[in-house]
This record gives sequence, C-alpha cells and structure tokens, in this order.
Amino acid sequence: MKMNALGRLVLVEAYGCDRRVLDDLQRIEDILVRAAQRAGADIHQVAFHRFSPQGISGVVVISESHLAVHTWPEVGYAAVDVFTCGDRVDPWQACQYISEQFGATAVTASEIKRGILTVEPQQAREAASTG
Repeated sequence: MKMNALGRLVLVEAYGCDRRVLDDLQRIEDILVRAAQRAGADIHQVAFHRFSPQGISGVVVISESHLAVHTWPEVGYAAVDVFTCGDRVDPWQACQYISEQFGATAVTASEIKRGILTVEPQQAREAASTG
C-alpha cells in the first residue's frame, strides 16, 4: 500500500521575534510575499490587517495554497502556517526565510500531511494503464 498526500502544512511557532517587525504591516506583507517567491510559488492575492493597539494577521494566496501569519508583538511571538500542494514548492524554504526575517531567537516547526490518500497497488496499476 502506498500513501500519497495532497499537500504539506508546516506550522511554525516563532519566539523572540523583533517586536517592531511583528507590528509593521508593510514589512510583514513584504516578508510573506518574498517567502512565497523564494519558495517558487505563484502568488494570486494578498490580504493583511493591522489590529489596534497591535498585531497583524494576513494571508498570501498562492496557486499551491497559502501562507498565513498572526503576530503578537507584545510578546515577540508569531504563528505561521505554510500550506503547499504538489512537489514544486518547498514550504520549509518559506518558513526558514520568514523566521530569519522576523529575527526569531527560537523556532519550533512541524509538518502535517494533508489529504492523505491511500492507493492500493492494484488501483495504482489500473490508473497507470488507463491514464
């Protein structure tokens, strides 16, 4: 039996980040857009919002799925999600760039496979012979 996944979601916990960066809407937007570009993604839409008194949430919609961020400048923390489909875009490359640009002093990250499809060997042979 072979396991296939439709996508990869990398969840990043970034601590000790530069508080000024985490509260700068234009800078956060630029960082996430550049992260998507560096990972080789095709960007479709960008939406970011700065909260009062502080904090930013935003998303970069890419052909391969999305990059999302939520910041807490008051504690130097950012939650980042990078979800990609297919094999062309590496979510880890985007996460590394974002963490570096945020000035994170500690980062934990984990990958979750999304849309796991189980393909039996016979089904794979039949699909290959009809495709």
